[in-house]
Amino acid sequence: MPEPSRRITGIIPSGKDGWEVHFAALTRKQAGEDILMLSVGDHDFDSPAETVAACVEAVTGGAHHYVQLPGLPRLRSGMARLSTECTCVETLPEEVIVTQGGQGALFAACQAVLDPGTHAVILSPYYATYPGTVRAAGASFTEVETLAENGFEPDPAAIAAALRPETRMILINSPNNPTGAVYSRATLECIADLCRRHDLWLVSDEVYWTLASGREHVSPRALAGMKERTLVVNSLSKSHGMTGWRVGWLTGPSEIIRHLTSLNLVSSYGMNEFVSQAAIAAVENGHGVADIASRYDTRRQSFLNALHGVNGVTVRGSEGGMYVMLDISQVEPDCEAFAWGLLEGERVAVLPGTSFGSAARGHVRISMCQEEDVLHDAALRLRRYIAARRGG
Repeated sequence: MPEPSRRITGIIPSGKDGWEVHFAALTRKQAGEDILMLSVGDHDFDSPAETVAACVEAVTGGAHHYVQLPGLPRLRSGMARLSTECTCVETLPEEVIVTQGGQGALFAACQAVLDPGTHAVILSPYYATYPGTVRAAGASFTEVETLAENGFEPDPAAIAAALRPETRMILINSPNNPTGAVYSRATLECIADLCRRHDLWLVSDEVYWTLASGREHVSPRALAGMKERTLVVNSLSKSHGMTGWRVGWLTGPSEIIRHLTSLNLVSSYGMNEFVSQAAIAAVENGHGVADIASRYDTRRQSFLNALHGVNGVTVRGSEGGMYVMLDISQVEPDCEAFAWGLLEGERVAVLPGTSFGSAARGHVRISMCQEEDVLHDAALRLRRYIAARRGG
């Protein structure tokens, strides 16, 4: 066949994305093995019944047609209200575009501000799709590591040192996936100052903003001079229990949103109508939001209590989101080897930290997307595995 484009083959140039442990565990679980799946960030419960009912009503009521490219007006209005709440900045509907999940919003943001030959700075650990999404825009990037011993709080001086003349964008994520770190206001003020002084875009992934239970969530969009240079990635997946529905949105200056409407014209051609109607019901009524936030806060604390006192393990970050980050380097410096060993020895699937960038080496990410009894069982198996590794 003819050669594929370098744009496509360069998204994941190594062909390895760090999720090999998860897919091996999933295959074994589907074959009937007793595998505890703590590797993926997908809710173990269904979407709220009210949201599902709204979708069924929309389907049976004839909502089968094209919608406006930036999204249904009522949905954009609802998402503008959520953005106002999330960022503490008054947001208009024309400053919002509906996307196919948070990943669609991230893709749109990178396409909006990066050109081939430009450069981005990505803070590590990061959500696994960040590098490929930047590469898909034809840009290069520098990975700036946050330090585990600092709770994965970014160092503005390290970010400044990574900037180049061709840098166009800094990409951050707070509350962070995978670490659960919630960046402080002081740190975000320093990052905002870099953006203002170097005329940079700041793309802020705030998908987990409703799950920031351990610390105040601060959106950089609210800081002085940042509304016009910040793009906020958001989604209903985590906050409203709608992972498989693929509904997200991007908030930014209205001029950028107008350009991204043109991107929708040649990519998705807009959203699904009956899913959009269900999303309206979810957004306007807050279906599931308080319950989901409370559920994950309880699970996180319960799991950490069950692991308390395990020798050789340190909890890092873990102030928000749906995950717990464990430093297991004293047990096994190679976190990928630890994850494979835990799967083989105790049939528990977790993700090695290196799936999310080099800053998370020596760590594993534990998903809280299981009931408390499963998490307690997983903590017991982790204790047993670590004790065996340490000869105790």
